[in-house]
Amino acid sequence: MKNSNALVAEAFGTFWLVFGGCGSAVFSAAFPEVGIGLLGVSLAFGLTVLTMAYTVGHVSGGHFNPAVTVGLWSGGRFPAKDVLPYIVAQVVGAIVAAFLLYWIASGKPGYDLATNGLASNGVDDHSPGKYSLASGFIAEVVLAAFFLLIIMGSTHGRAPAGFAPIAIGLGLTLIHLISIPITNTSVNPARSTGPALVEGGIALNQLWVFWLAPLIGGALGGWLYRTAIADNT
Repeated sequence: MKNSNALVAEAFGTFWLVFGGCGSAVFSAAFPEVGIGLLGVSLAFGLTVLTMAYTVGHVSGGHFNPAVTVGLWSGGRFPAKDVLPYIVAQVVGAIVAAFLLYWIASGKPGYDLATNGLASNGVDDHSPGKYSLASGFIAEVVLAAFFLLIIMGSTHGRAPAGFAPIAIGLGLTLIHLISIPITNTSVNPARSTGPALVEGGIALNQLWVFWLAPLIGGALGGWLYRTAIADNT
């Protein structure tokens, strides 16, 4: 029962991340005269993680991201046997959120999925700033690695208690402020999968980038914290 509760919590948390983060981009980023812009979308992603970490973090650990799950395993904080079930739950939550976003967005006259999209991630011609595959890949690896460093450090036993979700949420906000122009910011394969499956086309063709790069970065960040930074005394 405890494990089932954790998987449900991961699905709900990832649903909220995609629905809130991508939803802010789809519905609010460029809304006439009162659009929230890049800063607002970045903050929305950070707030989804912060709110869900406080809401269900005590149930599942509050990963909401396959790269985080792999990174915590790499960092010695998560058992290997639970990695795949967590990732499946996260991807399911993300896909449900993406389809619901599409259903809501399609209720606006003139909405076109091919033109407006669902805030999918991309490189080259699908990058908001037309950044290359190499640029996007390296950015995703580095940012995912630092995201894991933030998570590992803020949840360390000697870190100030109760503040980890704030550090993690603000860390994700900063990551989006850096990389929305580069890849539309993934650092989360589940977040990328939901919109890509709904949009299809180039978003789906490039989805491998947003699995491979964040997973490499997450594993690297977790390993670096455990081997080179952590104070286990």
